[in-house]
Amino acid sequence: MEPTGDGVGGAGGSAGADESAADDVLDRPLPEGVRRRVVALVADAFGGLTVAELPPQLRQYARFTPSRRARFAGNAMAAALESHTFFRQRVGDRLREAEPELAAAVESGTVPAAANPVDVAAVAYVLRPAGWAKLVAAAGEEAQRVRAEQADEEAAREVRTLREELAEARATARREAERARAELEASRKESDVLQRKLRSAVSDIRRGEAALRKSAAELESVRNHAAQEKATADSEARRLKARLAEAESALEASRRAVREGRSVEDMRLRLLLDTVLDAAQGLRRELALPPASSHPADSVDAVEPGRMTPKDIATRALSETDPALLDQLLALPQAHLVVDGYNVTKTGYPTMPLEKQRLRLLGGLAVLAAQTGAEMTCVFDGAELAAPVLLAPPRGVRVLFSKPGQTADELIRRLVRAEPPGRPVVVVSADREVADGVARAGARPVASTLLLKRLSRT
Repeated sequence: MEPTGDGVGGAGGSAGADESAADDVLDRPLPEGVRRRVVALVADAFGGLTVAELPPQLRQYARFTPSRRARFAGNAMAAALESHTFFRQRVGDRLREAEPELAAAVESGTVPAAANPVDVAAVAYVLRPAGWAKLVAAAGEEAQRVRAEQADEEAAREVRTLREELAEARATARREAERARAELEASRKESDVLQRKLRSAVSDIRRGEAALRKSAAELESVRNHAAQEKATADSEARRLKARLAEAESALEASRRAVREGRSVEDMRLRLLLDTVLDAAQGLRRELALPPASSHPADSVDAVEPGRMTPKDIATRALSETDPALLDQLLALPQAHLVVDGYNVTKTGYPTMPLEKQRLRLLGGLAVLAAQTGAEMTCVFDGAELAAPVLLAPPRGVRVLFSKPGQTADELIRRLVRAEPPGRPVVVVSADREVADGVARAGARPVASTLLLKRLSRT
């Protein structure tokens, strides 16, 4: 339970003093200086009280330092001091302990004349002796008088300061005016000197402009003369270029005449030779002369070696998967190798894009053609192509694409039928239908794996 003013008295008869001063009431607000001093006294005495002795609204500030209590709980302490008699009595007890002489003087009514009126009013407000309201009012009036005196003194000091500043400003203005007059006089003298120099400079500029106009006229004359000489040189250069072009044209004409003369002579000689051959053939037909089928050496009895054909290669002791078989076939005179392109690439490297398949196969065929000297033709299926394939065939390899509506198999069979009977033609394809068809036309079919093995050795 919170202690109240009834039933509990303060030390030194403070209860009687409160009762005797109950009729004292302030008729105006507590002066601000007295209020700040009261809050400071309460904040200092606050720490000596127990939590039970504190009003409920002040207990939260029990652990604060005096300065923090004065800053954050000033209004709350002032209100509690006014409304809680017991709290005020306890603060008064702490005040009597801290300021015993001043407290005793205030309670006895014998306030020292040298005492600070604000301190006297704050102590009287806390202790509430008889006539405390008059002490507070007197302290407020004294504080106002002191503030007024201080204001007057401050104003007097300000006036003195302003007078001193004004005097200094006037002295400074006089010095500045004198310096300005001196500077003006110096400026006038300097202006006269500068005007003389300006007149001299203007005269120099005019002379320079005259010299510049003379130099410009001379320069223009030199430019005109140079332009005339340049025009003459350009005309001479054009004349020399024309003569050079005429000489080059004449030289080219003479070279062309020499080439044409040689070409005409060659053409005449070739025509004469063709005429002689045609006459000899006509004479052979007129005389019905049979072609010479025997020679003197044919009458000599001997064993003639047989000619090797692609079919004879098969009779030798080589496997159909042996790359040496392909080397023997390509070693035949005038051998022609026809390759079913996509059939070979999709057998050897099906995961690669078609463009890289073609480039890899054609590169291997170019090396094989250089090694064997055989004629080589690689056929690709072009029936499904939306546009022509941009491809530079390697040296020694003929690259063909079938026309729209025609397969690569048909183009291979046409190539085989176009060859003369007896020429060694080798067709590389794993397609059985293609192999059988070219075999009936007289070509030698081989498997795609055979060519892939052979190319892997290059």
